[in-house]
Amino acid sequence: MKRTALACCLLLSATPLRADPVMSAEAFDAYTRGKTFYYASQGAPYGAEEYLSDRRVRWSFLDGECKDGRWFEQDGLICFVYEDRLEPQCWSFTQSASGLIARFVSEDSETELYEVEKSAEPLECPGPEIGV
Repeated sequence: MKRTALACCLLLSATPLRADPVMSAEAFDAYTRGKTFYYASQGAPYGAEEYLSDRRVRWSFLDGECKDGRWFEQDGLICFVYEDRLEPQCWSFTQSASGLIARFVSEDSETELYEVEKSAEPLECPGPEIGV
């Protein structure tokens, strides 16, 4: 009995788990350009990003304020820089049956976002409240 269990465990550990391939920059651009994506994390709304031409983006944490930026490919990852944060934030993107899955690549974080909605409408950016 122990031999059978051990053989099953070895067989399972030798069988690679199916993982969706990481999207290339070209595939990511083709899938996202001209659309606005709404993302969630752990079941809660997280933010939205509008993907514009020339690899430009506009991000919002859904608070009415938006940050303009751009994305580029680096070492097989999709990296973003924004007007208020010039340090690249790099993500691996995969495409599942239900949409994009984004995993932040960092030693300190395990953030995973997933697409909950995709729209052809631009991101709404009314900006911060002005006045008293």
